[in-house]
Amino acid sequence: MPKDSAISRAAIARDSAVEKAGVARDAAVEKAGAARDAAVGKAVAVKESASESLKAIKPKFRGVSHEWAFFLSLGLGIALLVLADTPTEYVAVGIYAISLCALFGTSALYHRVNWKTEKARRLMRRLDHSMIFLLIAGTVTPFALLTMPSTFGTAILIAVWSAAVVGVVVELLWISSPKWVSAVMYVAVGWIAAVAFPELVGTAGAWAGLLIAIGGILYTIGAVVYATGRPNPSPTHFGYHEVFHLFVIGAAALHFAAVALFALG
Repeated sequence: MPKDSAISRAAIARDSAVEKAGVARDAAVEKAGAARDAAVGKAVAVKESASESLKAIKPKFRGVSHEWAFFLSLGLGIALLVLADTPTEYVAVGIYAISLCALFGTSALYHRVNWKTEKARRLMRRLDHSMIFLLIAGTVTPFALLTMPSTFGTAILIAVWSAAVVGVVVELLWISSPKWVSAVMYVAVGWIAAVAFPELVGTAGAWAGLLIAIGGILYTIGAVVYATGRPNPSPTHFGYHEVFHLFVIGAAALHFAAVALFALG
């Protein structure tokens, strides 16, 4: 009997220990779950707070200039098509007009809309940056097709559009790249066209060359402003990005004049 009593007490002690271990385990799991939920909630709160902060510091006139430029470029692009006479001219100025409208339209859409999700915002940012490469290649297209010898013009088109495609791929796949990387790529693709500059001056004329050159310089200055964040006149209303946008508009206007007056002239 004493032996049975000892066994019984041991069994009771064992069951009690197992029960306590189960309770402790359940408590630990519950505590871990609560900690996880708290961490997730905190992360969401931080993300929402950061999003609100970004909205709060977004300059008032962010994207306004490119919104106006989009509607203007839409009308001017139609005017170019009206002026075109041959199938080649239609194709050349059509590509240019589409690239111009695409750049300003995408930029205005990205900067003027408060995107509700981070995924949508990042997608629009990718597209916004990509359009710059398309405009550079699109601007070269009318001159390559309409003013240069066919062999040379074709070679320039292949080079500049290939570089533009590389730029688009980099922007789409590496959207978190430093600003200076994008700035360097913009300038590099833009100045590939400089190879054709002597030929352009010889065929389209010195004034066309001057407009293209000054436009290229404005694009370059704009890229420097974008990369450095300076000057930054009014961060709450008209910041460095707005200055960058103005340089883009100025450069695009000069290049449009060159296309209208000399490529189609």
